[in-house]
Amino acid sequence: MSAPLPRAGDLLLLTRAASVQFVRPVRFRVIRVLDWPTYDGWVWLDGYRLDDKGDAVARRSVFVQPAGLVIPPRTAPTTTQRPTPTPPGAATRARVSPPVRVSSPPRSGSRTGRAAAPGTPGAGPPPRP
Repeated sequence: MSAPLPRAGDLLLLTRAASVQFVRPVRFRVIRVLDWPTYDGWVWLDGYRLDDKGDAVARRSVFVQPAGLVIPPRTAPTTTQRPTPTPPGAATRARVSPPVRVSSPPRSGSRTGRAAAPGTPGAGPPPRP
């Protein structure tokens, strides 16, 4: 009976039991099991070597014995509290209408296109007769 093959997304610990090339254990995230021809009891895996934080640092194809693969125990994922999204149409802050522009009456002598009434200060000289 052969060992079960890993699946895409599996996290493995590759040790000397899997292949002599792994002098020090390597954490490995499986992308896929390659269907390349191999010796009986061996398999090619395509995936990423992971660092101590779990970030991918190198893509590799490795030749291993599935019977020697170590699947580390999974720890419960830590949940982070995400802010709840605001539903569409809900106001996130008070809406302020733009300021109302109050126009003041034109000053005398201003260039509004309208003539000032005679006798108004700043209206200019009186009209000629």
